[in-house]
Amino acid sequence: MRPLKIVILTPDPERFRGALTLAAAQAALGTQVTIFCQLEAAALLRPPFTAPNDAVHQAAGLPTLDDLMSDAAGLGVRFIACQSGMELCGMKASDLAPHTSTGGPVSFLQSVADGHRLVVV
Repeated sequence: MRPLKIVILTPDPERFRGALTLAAAQAALGTQVTIFCQLEAAALLRPPFTAPNDAVHQAAGLPTLDDLMSDAAGLGVRFIACQSGMELCGMKASDLAPHTSTGGPVSFLQSVADGHRLVVV
C-alpha cells in the first residue's frame, strides 16, 4: 500500500483520536504512516495524552487517547511536531514523547512523494 501522511491542523484531541485510529489501522496493515502536527497542534504530542471523552470511549470498550498513542507508536507510526508550533506552545524537544521528532512544513512536504496519500484533519 501507499504510505500515508496525515497533517493535524488544530490542537483538538478528538480529531487527533480519529487520526491516531486511522494511522494505527494503516500501520497494522504494514504501511508506513507519518503524522505531522502543525502549529498549535504540536501540543498534542506532549504527554500526558488525554482527551475530554476518554472516559466515554473507555466505558464503550474503546481505547483512551494514551492507549491509541502507545499503539500507534508501537506499530511504527512516525510523529513530527512543527518547530514553529512548539515555539507557539512554549515547548522544547524534551517536552515531546520519545518517539517524536521535530520538523517544519517544508521538510514534511518534501517527504511526500507522488504515490503517497496525504490527509489533512
